[in-house]
Amino acid sequence: MFGLVFPNRSFPLDISTFTQIDTFHWVLDMNHFVGEEYDSIRDVCIFLLNNFTLPPDKALAVYIQSPGSTFLFCGAVTVSRPSAVLSLPWPEPGSNAAQLQLTAPDVPPLSAKIGVSVEDLAALPSLDVAAEKKIERLALKVGENLFNFMQSFCGVDGSKLVVPMDILDRWFKKFQERSKRDPEYLKGFAL
Repeated sequence: MFGLVFPNRSFPLDISTFTQIDTFHWVLDMNHFVGEEYDSIRDVCIFLLNNFTLPPDKALAVYIQSPGSTFLFCGAVTVSRPSAVLSLPWPEPGSNAAQLQLTAPDVPPLSAKIGVSVEDLAALPSLDVAAEKKIERLALKVGENLFNFMQSFCGVDGSKLVVPMDILDRWFKKFQERSKRDPEYLKGFAL
């Protein structure tokens, strides 16, 4: 039906690696794969196998779950998009206290999981969640860079910050020059 690869971390894994919950849901326990280092796995490539086709109105959705947290949608594959590399933005463990799962002392600790399910395509959020999150992080980091630059030149007039009129031009010129000099500079903004 499907397979997945953790880039630079695994060989292709097929559906047999997952625990099947029911006809349309599978879970991969990350403890068996990487133990408590689950958050070091930042990407997953999921793909439909050649002999399996989803109906055009269905998708194979991918979710992640940190210990004690709820599942978080990461993206999906469809017949028209049979493979995808998805970012795995692991939530902080226990970040949803209302959904915290408690275990008895003799039960193994909670583990991170990757969930895969067949779902209606129309019911899913945008399939490119990772790209949207990256763009949001990029915008926030560029804005923070601009704010810090402006702060170093500003004065205070009552409750207002006063900056030179050409501050945006100076910042943008410096930003462009640094980007040309150091190709890795912009990659730091996209993390």
